[in-house]
Amino acid sequence: MNGTYIVNDRVKVKDFLEYWLEYDIRKRVQSSNTYVTYSNIAKKHIIPFLGSKKLTEINRGDIYRLYQDRAGYSKYIARLVKTVMNVSFQYALKRKLLSANPAEGIDLPKSMGTKPYHTRNIDTAKTLNMGQILKLLEASKETPIHMQILFNVLMGLRRQEINAVKYSDVDYMNRTLSVERQLGKKLNREPDGVEEKPTSKSELPLKTSSSRRELPIPDYVFEAILEERKRYEKNRRRRRSQFLDSDYICCSNYGKPRSKDFHWPYYKKLLHDTGLPDIRWHDLRSTYCTLLLKQDFNPKAVSKLMGHAKEIITMDVYGDNANIIPEEIPELLSYMEEVMPKESDDGGTGNVSLDTLADIEGLLSERRQET
Repeated sequence: MNGTYIVNDRVKVKDFLEYWLEYDIRKRVQSSNTYVTYSNIAKKHIIPFLGSKKLTEINRGDIYRLYQDRAGYSKYIARLVKTVMNVSFQYALKRKLLSANPAEGIDLPKSMGTKPYHTRNIDTAKTLNMGQILKLLEASKETPIHMQILFNVLMGLRRQEINAVKYSDVDYMNRTLSVERQLGKKLNREPDGVEEKPTSKSELPLKTSSSRRELPIPDYVFEAILEERKRYEKNRRRRRSQFLDSDYICCSNYGKPRSKDFHWPYYKKLLHDTGLPDIRWHDLRSTYCTLLLKQDFNPKAVSKLMGHAKEIITMDVYGDNANIIPEEIPELLSYMEEVMPKESDDGGTGNVSLDTLADIEGLLSERRQET
């Protein structure tokens, strides 16, 4: 067999996957959420189907039948199952538990249809238009999640990235924001170790290397950051002995970072009170992406701003991607400034008003007349 040998031919799929989760995946993934996803797919969707078979007995037919079965359950789950099978069996091959990887080259059932590699499709029915965004921004000013909404819908940050943003991440001269970390549940790296008290407020590495990025800050958001910093300093002076000075922008009056679900009741109430569509929090991030794509910006450039590794983002409104005009990433700054424009100079002083809502509505009205 050209030097290839198998160490143990009695290992069952169930035992192998549990070992792989604890001694490979647990040590490599960046967050508890990622580990839980891998674990759930293995334990709920693969082990019940193949777990009792010996690892060396698995053949390509077994794997295709697994994919077919899970595709009937959920296309999304089937794709995750395929990922877990390929990654785990490649690990088994390297550990010489297999002489060949039977999962290699096995495609999902044709009935699922083809999905372009690394393509994210956005359902524009689940995003907000500019008028709805303005309504949400205005209403959110009276809630403790105003900054979280701004970072989401106007800068495209993920939930756990938003909660981890610090004032030290802001370049006040160039008006840019460095995305450096996320907040989440810390994963115990030791297999079968005693889990620490669960918390969603531990500083963690970002989801991928591409998640570390520098973003232009729209004027509207920049001014809001300055106002929020004033409140932060005021609370720090008032509560010297109790204040947790961790530098988080999205924090309580005592400086404590927000938990991952803090926004939820306020966000749902905002949507209800303003009569806006009942969309998910994550759909605000898709709204940001949609705003850029509708202005004919290159999907690859938008992907980089969103922190995606290689994804090409498409929308259902673009039947022909040839209509998308290539642009460079810096051009996105000018667009965001157009969305949230400065008020005209008052008496030549050059001061910028924080209340730009009326001007934005005027801009939208002009656009409607042009179309």
